[in-house]
Order: sequence, then structure tokens, then C-alpha cells
Amino acid sequence: MRAFGDLEAAIMQVVWHAGGPVTVRTITDTLHGERPVAYTTVITVTERLRAKGWLRRTRVGRSYQYTAERPADDYTAQLMGDVLDGSADRSAALMRFAGKLDADEMAALRVALDDRTPSSTPTDPT
Repeated sequence: MRAFGDLEAAIMQVVWHAGGPVTVRTITDTLHGERPVAYTTVITVTERLRAKGWLRRTRVGRSYQYTAERPADDYTAQLMGDVLDGSADRSAALMRFAGKLDADEMAALRVALDDRTPSSTPTDPT
């Protein structure tokens, strides 16, 4: 998966933070606080994100509203996985990453790893 471009990332941030359906007008107005961007450009990029499976479009009256198909943490996890896949030494990269975590992040990672670890070993049915 390729990382989002600057405008794609900005649009997705607006949608993720909205907490509900947003129009292209809402996205454009929100982005204008950061940088000027044309309404038609936002429509084009939003539709590309929809085609890539990141946004869902629903017709409301004469316009469309957009919602995220996947959460922001899904995007981040995919990027992290891609980076690890490209690493010459996946274990070393993971160790360096873990070394940069603060105590709360380490605790969250431990919980996630514990949830993935089987609580008992499978028994042999024979």
C-alpha cells in the first residue's frame, strides 16, 4: 500500500475527526484553515479515496456525504507493516521501534500481544 499524499492525508484526517458523514464543502472549508484548496480538487481527491476503498459515499439530497470505510489506526498499522516488510531485519526493526515507546505505549503493546497469545496449548486429539 502506498502512503497517502498530502491532500489525501488531510482529507482523511478531516473525515476521521468529523465522527460522522461530511460533505465536500465541509472538507474544503475545514482545509481552508490550513491551506487554500479548490473545491473541485477536493472532489477529485475525495473520489479517488472512495475508489481506493477508504471512503464511502451516500447521496443526501443533491449532494454526497462521505464517511470513512476504515479507521485511522488501520491505515497506520498497514503502513507499519509495509515498513517492516521492507526491512532487512524485521526483528531488529521491531526491537528499535519498541525501544522508542513510552511506558503507556509499552503497556498497550503488552496487552495487545497478550490478547493474541493462546491462553492454553492445543491438545493432541489422538
